[in-house]
Amino acid sequence: MTAGDRPRRPPTAQQFVLEEIRRDITSGELRPGTPIRQDALAERLGVSRVPLREALKILEGEGLVTYQVHRGYSVVSLSMDDLREVYRIREILEAEAVRRAVGVITGADVDRLEEIQRDVERAGEAGDVAAMAAANRLLHFTLFERSGMPRLVRHIRLLWEATDAYRSLYYGDHENRERVNHEHRTMLAALRDRDAGKAIASLDEHRAHAVAALELVFAGNDPGAGNLDR
Repeated sequence: MTAGDRPRRPPTAQQFVLEEIRRDITSGELRPGTPIRQDALAERLGVSRVPLREALKILEGEGLVTYQVHRGYSVVSLSMDDLREVYRIREILEAEAVRRAVGVITGADVDRLEEIQRDVERAGEAGDVAAMAAANRLLHFTLFERSGMPRLVRHIRLLWEATDAYRSLYYGDHENRERVNHEHRTMLAALRDRDAGKAIASLDEHRAHAVAALELVFAGNDPGAGNLDR
């Protein structure tokens, strides 16, 4: 099954709701700052409020949604300073993961990464932002997991989840999708050559372009305010 294919419904209502809300966030259907209308969402998904509340609590713990008394849940809205901090921490942690991974990576591993990259490209060409984000995540974490450092990978995953709501803002632009594919291909070539320095540098460039693009989004939304609420 390719990353663009819709997976089968998970075995529990809670998992189903989690998957659907995450998809809505990464696709941009639920944008940063958007209130989550629980009654309407439960009706649309065909579930009771119980699994929905459980799913929202999990997403709150992951930093994807936030809860305010008398206002309920909404998709998290970060400042540009928050995003820069997250991406800076990612830079440090991901460099170590890649450095360790390059020491053990095989040709078969790179073949698998290239196969996933083809899914990234197919989703991007189709303009399917959610599928592209899913394939992109699979690509990166397949690489990070080769580091053999599960605690490190868990920390990286939490950082990714904290900014999932912003990924659709970046992937929504065709030029950004093309840039992502070019940067991925550069990284894969470096991995094929077992060149850790070049692979890390390509990821640094990859993140820097995303931050720069999001800075423009923030500036266009509310110059000087530093928050993107819609």
